[in-house]
Amino acid sequence: MIDIKIIRENPELVKENIKKKFQIEKLPLVDKVKELDEEWRKTRLEADNLRAERNKLSEQINQAKKDKNEKKAQEIIKKAKEIPEQIAKLEEKEKALELQIKEIMYKIPNIIHKSVPIGKNDAENVEIKRIGTPKKFNFKIKSHAELGEELKILDFDTSAEISGKGFYIMKGKLAELNMALINFARDHMIKNGFLYVEPPLMIKKEVLTGVYSNNEIDAMAYKIEGENLYLIATSEHPLIGQFINKILKKEELPIKQTGYSMCFRKEIGSHGIDEKGIYRTHQFNKQEMVLICEPEDSYKWYDKMLSYSIDIFKALEIPIRVLECCSGDLADLKAKSCDLEAWSPRQEKYFEITSLTNMEEAQARRLNIKIDDKGKKYFAHTLNNTVIATSRALVAIMENHQQADGSIKIPKALWPYTGFKEIRKEEKKIEKTEKKTPKKEVKKKPAKKKK
Repeated sequence: MIDIKIIRENPELVKENIKKKFQIEKLPLVDKVKELDEEWRKTRLEADNLRAERNKLSEQINQAKKDKNEKKAQEIIKKAKEIPEQIAKLEEKEKALELQIKEIMYKIPNIIHKSVPIGKNDAENVEIKRIGTPKKFNFKIKSHAELGEELKILDFDTSAEISGKGFYIMKGKLAELNMALINFARDHMIKNGFLYVEPPLMIKKEVLTGVYSNNEIDAMAYKIEGENLYLIATSEHPLIGQFINKILKKEELPIKQTGYSMCFRKEIGSHGIDEKGIYRTHQFNKQEMVLICEPEDSYKWYDKMLSYSIDIFKALEIPIRVLECCSGDLADLKAKSCDLEAWSPRQEKYFEITSLTNMEEAQARRLNIKIDDKGKKYFAHTLNNTVIATSRALVAIMENHQQADGSIKIPKALWPYTGFKEIRKEEKKIEKTEKKTPKKEVKKKPAKKKK
């Protein structure tokens, strides 16, 4: 959510930003907010004037009583009694206008950073750089789903029977590899000075509306029936939610946290569940990083947080590229964002594995997270980035490190966490039993009696 002062002082800047995001239908919202804000300020001024008049009348009543002019005192008291009701009506109108303004302001996109490339959608995102060279295979490449089923480490049919489409059962060494990735990512972030946190898997709507629009909540979040709770879609939300309505001391910053959790998403819409596999599912494991800092430091941290993700996938020996998100591909809260994409040898293209975002003060405004610098209070800047979504990392590992015999090599960086260096089909050992011929019992002759 942007500062309403920008709409008051420079509405054309806000409109130009909306045009850059190709959300032309939102242009009338700026004028609507400006109109409602003017009415709100007028209403507030009326209420303030009435409060001042009430105080003035109170002084006049006291003076009349001092002068022992009871008649005048009663006349003023009668007049003063009408004021509280008038103030109450104006305060009610003020609150109604505030809610209307807030609801519309949530729909107006954040001002994008000047470095963001202009484009309509993700097809116009800009490649920044590539790290690592894709391998050349001299055999037919299999998908991660094929490999998983052949090695009996992924089961989609049984999961569909017990849970439906968009779920999976992970078994054996792949499940161990999944946990190894979580532990590897956790240690990587701790080494970089982040506090490890395990957050709740459910979240209240008032926190969720601080990080998602109502449309996103409807499309993504699973509601707990009969409760003011939703299953989390990422640990970022409860991590940043810890600081709702908090005032942070300047010396406490930056706050750096990393959290692992299971995540749950409906995935309704254009990116829905459409094929067998673990790339996009309703339930998955993810480690996230969040950072709260001074406004002037946020882009320094943006670059650092990107480097943390790059280091992880370099260690996993996965060819990757950095993709700058264009204006039309930025969600409304984002000021700047980029994706890290991994190479898929089967599809011969890159696919998203992590996403880094600087929301500047937009998220902090929604959640009311402020910094106190010797009495001066202002909104913090907040950033988040995927450390690792293990299912997507597993897709990249399985496809890029598959071998001709159907086995999968484990990246060296994970050996201390797995205890094994490859995943291959386990052959059942058939125990051979030799039939032994029972020995014939030899009857002993009775000893001869001595004469």
